[in-house]
Amino acid sequence: MDTPHLYEIRVEGHLADRWSDWFEGLAIRQEANGDTILAGVVADQAALYGVLQKIHNLNLMLVSVCRISPKSQT
Repeated sequence: MDTPHLYEIRVEGHLADRWSDWFEGLAIRQEANGDTILAGVVADQAALYGVLQKIHNLNLMLVSVCRISPKSQT
């Protein structure tokens, strides 16, 4: 399972776009409900755990982690 996949990771609160590099280049999108979605390709499971660890280190509340299937990308 060490292949890249597209993920959407939702956290509570708004993150500024400047955090994108720190989150391995994931795009940052602020939602109207106050959540932030980090979206992009994650290289493998180790990289995903790294992103989740960064979320934990910032004391952000993790709402969801969704792997987007290729079919739903079209």
